[in-house]
Amino acid sequence: MTVTLFIPCFIDALYPRVGISMVQLLEQLGHRVECPDDIACCGQPAFNSGCWPEARAVADPVLTRLRSSEVVVVASGSCGAMLKKFYTDLFAGTGREDEAATLSGKVWEFSDFLVRCLGVTDLGARFPARVTFHDGCHGLRELGIKTSPRRLLERVQGLELIEMTDTETCCGFGGTFSAKYPMISTAMGEVKCAAAQATGADYIVSNDSSCLMHLQGLLTVRKQPVKTIHLAEILASR
Repeated sequence: MTVTLFIPCFIDALYPRVGISMVQLLEQLGHRVECPDDIACCGQPAFNSGCWPEARAVADPVLTRLRSSEVVVVASGSCGAMLKKFYTDLFAGTGREDEAATLSGKVWEFSDFLVRCLGVTDLGARFPARVTFHDGCHGLRELGIKTSPRRLLERVQGLELIEMTDTETCCGFGGTFSAKYPMISTAMGEVKCAAAQATGADYIVSNDSSCLMHLQGLLTVRKQPVKTIHLAEILASR
């Protein structure tokens, strides 16, 4: 099939290796991949801040560009939830409700697409390390993604998955939340980092680079040895 890859703006700007890994994996599975360069942000920052007219101005070209896609795979549970769940709210009463609903049925978060849509769990990856997994809030709570990334990690050669306590606790990033409430955000992140460190893991893995960016910042400032890495990068490792 032809997979339209939606790369969130922060991955495009800061973590291009995540997108490259996704392209490599999907092509390895025999799919044609397109990555539109005429769209970027899904509009979530403005949407979450209550600025819906501004969010629609950003989301309009995204909806127009993706409405004819066969399937849309997103490199983030957060942006995936925006396209799949919140566009129907954002475009309600605008005359584009049906387009948003149609798009919703085509959108998949990356790990869920591999496992639940393609039926793939083993990508031949090898990553000899101890890892612990962080569930991003939007992927977990809005999209219901819990088992798919873990099933993929379980099939990676040499990898040991160690679950942290309170694995479903928010890391504190929350996009604009971390900007509005930095002290609360930092405190929440420190709790999550401590839980990860207690497992003895070498890496914190997630399917959301935004969460990993927040956690890596805290780990780096405190000179902690634990590193962060996106799930797609592990799956592309050999």
